[in-house]
Amino acid sequence: MSMRRGSFRKITTALLTATLALGLLAGCSGGKAADKEQEKVLRIGVLYGGYDDSYFRQQYTDVYEFTHQKVRIEIVPAVDQSQYRYSDGTEENQPPDYLDSIKKIMTGGNPVDIVVTDTSVLNQLIQENMVKQLDPMIQEDKFDTADYVPAVIEGIKDLGDGKLYALTPSFTSSALFYNKKIFADAGVEPPTDKMTWDDVFNLARRVAKGEGKDRVYGFAFSRYQGSDPFYDMQSNYLNALQLKTYDDKAEMMTVNSPQWIKVWETMSKLVKDKIIPDSSAGMSDGAMDQWTPISGDLFLSGKVAMTIGDNYYISEIADANNNAGKIKNFKAVDWDIVTVPVHSEKPDVGGNIWLGSTFAINSAAPNPETAWDFIKFINGPDWAKLKSRSNSYEMVARKSFIEPKQGLDYNIQAFYLLKPTPPTDPKDDKMFAEKPGLYSVTNIGRNYYQEVLENKKTPEEALKEWEEKGNKMLLEIKNNPKTQFQEDGTPYIPNESGTSGVKY
Repeated sequence: MSMRRGSFRKITTALLTATLALGLLAGCSGGKAADKEQEKVLRIGVLYGGYDDSYFRQQYTDVYEFTHQKVRIEIVPAVDQSQYRYSDGTEENQPPDYLDSIKKIMTGGNPVDIVVTDTSVLNQLIQENMVKQLDPMIQEDKFDTADYVPAVIEGIKDLGDGKLYALTPSFTSSALFYNKKIFADAGVEPPTDKMTWDDVFNLARRVAKGEGKDRVYGFAFSRYQGSDPFYDMQSNYLNALQLKTYDDKAEMMTVNSPQWIKVWETMSKLVKDKIIPDSSAGMSDGAMDQWTPISGDLFLSGKVAMTIGDNYYISEIADANNNAGKIKNFKAVDWDIVTVPVHSEKPDVGGNIWLGSTFAINSAAPNPETAWDFIKFINGPDWAKLKSRSNSYEMVARKSFIEPKQGLDYNIQAFYLLKPTPPTDPKDDKMFAEKPGLYSVTNIGRNYYQEVLENKKTPEEALKEWEEKGNKMLLEIKNNPKTQFQEDGTPYIPNESGTSGVKY
């Protein structure tokens, strides 16, 4: 009987232990199930991506997921670029419509929570009420925006009639770089912030000197040897003025106007007087025999007194100066920066402040609270402090963490004193995709501008001829949107392969 009692106790104890173990397992599995149920999926839509989203994750999401264990982030590209890797060339690849593509992933049965776009697409999404206004959430959470670079925050507000519909943690910008020694040797005061283009051009005339291969130009839109004066003028000077080549419907040229004539008169005279370099500047026979790591850089090689450069150009200058002893015939450049010149009509707007990653919440977001928490996180001071030390290509949007690179001393506020130029209309991108011949309508203007530089035509004559030729090209495109053009403006319709066409 005692044996039975002992056995019974053992059996009872074993059963009790098993029961407890099962209970613990059930509790554990129940906890895992509960945790799984609590996990939230935050879907972030980006303009383009595909086979590898590691860069975006490293930049923006990895730290958030590490500190928010119950949030899993999915990256959803509006345009999956991996499709182009496997094209066999039998079908014509049309440029993607980013606006329509981003709208598709913002709607339907499984919309994204956040969209990351540039300002042109964001502007249109705001107009169509597709993104949430952030001001109420900013006020409720007392989220600090006072530390933001004014040019950045005001630039975003301008898209929403003074209201915030997005935030961006970083931006890129440009400034006017100048060579201190060239100005000191000429006895000329260097440029200052918010100078007008005319003031900068006058300074350029005063410091330009020398002849032939020894010529030092006063100003260059681009530091690169062999750059295109027509393109430089279009992208750096005309953009801020918002001068258009043709009307909004791409049916009529708009270049034959007093404002266009004034621009071409000013620019062509500066090139002809060798104040601004032409495409041959810095090139000479035997140039390859004299090559050095800075040969193609007009500013570092001392060929120009002033040039426009991006914020990451600072790292290149610092690197060249640190290795000056290893570069033949090179002396370290003593430099500083001021704001990009402005037009007198728009004294606070200029430069190329680029807000390429604005984060907005989809109006149809399934998880708007989590979306806002993420946007707060990557726009907060902790993220800015971290990224200010690790990103050399972009600047963080919070002023407190913007510091000169590599311990240098320069006028860093020049990068963010001016407001960005208004964004282009995404409808223009769609129009270019539908009417690829429009590129030629603009590019053929280079031929007429070159004739002005060669004194074959006056600006008035050249612009009038560009208007006449452009109107004929626009009419061809209107009659058939697939029309494209040879270099001389001769129209043709591409074959399905896009490699050749039938001339008119």
